[in-house]
Amino acid sequence: MKITERKIAILGLGYVGLPLALAFAKKYLVVGVDINEKRINELQAGFDSTFEVEDRDLQSAIINGLTLTNDINETLNCDVFVVTVPTPVDQYQRPVLTPMINASEAIGRVIANNIQISDDLPNVADRKPIIIYESTVYPGATEEKMVPIIELASGLKFNQDFFIGYSPERINPGDKEHTVTSILKITSGSTPEIAEIVDQLYKSVIDAGTFKASSIKVAEAAKVIENTQRDINIAFINELAMIFGMLNLDTHEILEAASTKWNFLNFKPGLVGGHCIGVDPFYLAQKAQEVGYHPEMILAGRRINDGMGKYVAIEVLKLMIKKNMGLKNSRVLILGFAFKENCPDFRNTKVIDIYHELMMFNIDVDIYDPCVNADEVKGEYGIDLLNVIGSANYSAVILAVAHKVFLELNLRNLVKNGIIYDVKGVLERTSIDARL
Repeated sequence: MKITERKIAILGLGYVGLPLALAFAKKYLVVGVDINEKRINELQAGFDSTFEVEDRDLQSAIINGLTLTNDINETLNCDVFVVTVPTPVDQYQRPVLTPMINASEAIGRVIANNIQISDDLPNVADRKPIIIYESTVYPGATEEKMVPIIELASGLKFNQDFFIGYSPERINPGDKEHTVTSILKITSGSTPEIAEIVDQLYKSVIDAGTFKASSIKVAEAAKVIENTQRDINIAFINELAMIFGMLNLDTHEILEAASTKWNFLNFKPGLVGGHCIGVDPFYLAQKAQEVGYHPEMILAGRRINDGMGKYVAIEVLKLMIKKNMGLKNSRVLILGFAFKENCPDFRNTKVIDIYHELMMFNIDVDIYDPCVNADEVKGEYGIDLLNVIGSANYSAVILAVAHKVFLELNLRNLVKNGIIYDVKGVLERTSIDARL
């Protein structure tokens, strides 16, 4: 069959799945599935609360045939299934594969039904289903964990009745320059023939092209080390920031000077949250420990980065004490709750660590972030975000996230004789008291 005759199901319509669904929908029949009924309703209305796609592009795709549903049975005629569900960690930093497992079970049931009805549907009998995973996992997870689940749910045989592909997502939430079609895509498949089909499928919609890995495990490993590498590099800079802070040196000035060397890697200190960099290293660490190796550098980097929220809070408290400001019942304003700038995503945000540390000192803490959904924050963290910033005289203001809207504020009007602490290092040095 021709590659353009395939019908594609996308399971998971978040930051990764929705842009991918729109890209495929330009050339293929696409069914987008998400178990969140609220999410489906907003998408069917032509609105994306993640702001990853333009509403006009979403509306156009729907008009031109994109199906959006929370009913997996609407994928019965599909022969390609792309899984873009989250892969988080639990409170003990252990990988949670439950969303992938649930998606795999659902796909197994669907492809079993596809086999049963294939005699009655033209152009279906020759379509061996291909399940492609984009979710980040440790090397081996797709074939060792997901394949048996599909076999059990479907009663079908791997690499005979159905096939597997892996093409890791590289979405950068909030980034309007590096979009899904402009980022080179790694592809792989469970047989050489399927690897070629998967590669051609993505190549048909990815303008930046593709890189066909030699195996699914290679593709899985490549993805997980992308974010692990960034995590370790940021951890190194965060450790330098703590050292230079003790030496009364400005980290950003030092980085600016060091960056004049052509091969210096110009990472910046900061909070490391989100669904990728702050999570993926634990997947690799888990697999390493399973085979008897303790990954010291990876876990050391995680410890440093996970401690930066507490470090920022303590630094602010020190500055307040130096100014003879009483801590008890003082008021601090945190600007930003998302895990990164100009983005509504607050998954695994480390701003919450700043909040909790300050609250331990009986400080009244306000958080303002117009980019995130306040109701969702309340539901997950039990925190009421400010709707607007009042004229209160805060003891300190912490710029935790560099949303564009924050850069237009006159923070001195909020603190008067108080502290301004710049976590992101984006404010004029002369206008603040300290920065990370």
